[in-house]
Amino acid sequence: MDTAFLITAFATLFVIIDPVGLMPIFIALTPGATPQQRRAIAIRACVIAFGILSLFAFFGEAVLGFIGISMPAFRIAGGLLLFLTALDMLFERRSKRREDRVDDQIEEMHDPSVFPIAIPLIAGPGSIATVILLSGQLPGIQGTLLVLAVALVVMLAVMLFFLAGGLMERALGPIGINVVTRLLGMLLAALSVQFILDGLKAFGFAS
Repeated sequence: MDTAFLITAFATLFVIIDPVGLMPIFIALTPGATPQQRRAIAIRACVIAFGILSLFAFFGEAVLGFIGISMPAFRIAGGLLLFLTALDMLFERRSKRREDRVDDQIEEMHDPSVFPIAIPLIAGPGSIATVILLSGQLPGIQGTLLVLAVALVVMLAVMLFFLAGGLMERALGPIGINVVTRLLGMLLAALSVQFILDGLKAFGFAS
């Protein structure tokens, strides 16, 4: 078992999904809900998101091959996508877009577990691209299962952040959440550059 790969995979998925940033949005999407209702919504959202990520982990590379996209090319494109996400986190544009999406849905949503929490807040373009990229780094069923095991741990972390949302939000405060988001953005920027370099290396453009 490649411990370095597991750590990198966990860090990448954790940062791209950003449970800390999702926590206040989850609270905003469940106004007036009882702890039992919030627990049910959190569990349902994480299960659905994990199912979507599992689907792309198993069949994402096959779909890419069917339409003629190589893994190195997708690795470069995914790295660029993650880098743009990192910039959004660093300059707070990501949070603003999420809040706008929440404002559009909060009045009419009775159960936000499927949309917008599971899709696209948890299983969005960034996390889907990430599981495909990670699965491509360890070909075969064993590599895919390792990636899904990491994704499951991240989903459990997301659920814990959701369930402890009120306490965490009060403990960190707006400034604390902002600081953590910026730090995660810096880490994601570095990881995205590594994906791009790996893709270039596969094409012979980097050593």
